[in-house]
Amino acid sequence: MFSFSSLRAALLIRIIVFFIIIPAVPKANALNVFDLEEGRTVYGTMMTVKAEHTQTLLDIAKDNDLGYNQIVAANPGMDPWVPSEGANVIVPTVFVLPRGRLPFGIVVNLAEMRLYYFKFAKERPSRLWTCPVGVGREGYSTKLSIYTVFSKAKDPIWVVPPSVLKEDPELPPQVSPGPDNPLGKYILRFSRLSYGIHGTNRPWGVGRRVSHGCIRLYSEDIASLFPLVPVGTLVRIIYEPIKVGWAEDRCWLQVYQDYENKIDDPLAAAFSGISACEQAIGPLKVDFKEIKRAIKEQTGIPVPVARADRE
Repeated sequence: MFSFSSLRAALLIRIIVFFIIIPAVPKANALNVFDLEEGRTVYGTMMTVKAEHTQTLLDIAKDNDLGYNQIVAANPGMDPWVPSEGANVIVPTVFVLPRGRLPFGIVVNLAEMRLYYFKFAKERPSRLWTCPVGVGREGYSTKLSIYTVFSKAKDPIWVVPPSVLKEDPELPPQVSPGPDNPLGKYILRFSRLSYGIHGTNRPWGVGRRVSHGCIRLYSEDIASLFPLVPVGTLVRIIYEPIKVGWAEDRCWLQVYQDYENKIDDPLAAAFSGISACEQAIGPLKVDFKEIKRAIKEQTGIPVPVARADRE
């Protein structure tokens, strides 16, 4: 009989078998940082940790710069608020780069609820920074497009939009900087539509659909990202619940929930990515069973679904 515990056991076994270690640049603060390598689009380290007394999955997620969605999807059946003390918690800090990435600039994948910042360098390796985000709730999804960072501000004043005041008339017209300001301590404002990337005074909203279209980061992440990003940087908003990447002669499939129901044929979307993988590393031996399993489980954990055929 199927059970969540048996599914988690199977996931743990597969993690042990296909344990990925792709070294990261030491963190200066909170962001995950990687030097980009030719021929690789998968970065990070898959881990498991034991839950400590009084520790929630959200605590573990924040400690490892993951969002609520990632830690919960990777640990199906585990209570996010009261995991058993000593329970093995899967920490999926492995990232498949989105196909819609920019050579230089920010990409936010709404389906994954994750931000990527790419910076090209001639004299040294190009670099990638990544962190989880909170995104727009139902009816307020950020419009898919390319924007620019129009301005930057520290200790911003929140001018409450009319739509928010309509929902909560007791709010003041504006909120000064401080612990009650939902913009946090820093904001990168977009070139149009009143969007922005900013901090939050509610960290448990990272990895959830909670905003009115802005992109929310943990306070530590926006503090690290803010000085890195110059005004004029491109920002691309995408929606990719199914991602395929390659590393070490393997093709990896990463599947998240398609909460906007935009993917009519998940299998076709997966094979489109696998086709790109084949162009990158050559002929493949494909594991159809693993592809179907990844699409069904939607754990957000990258799964090896094909390997280079060297025969």
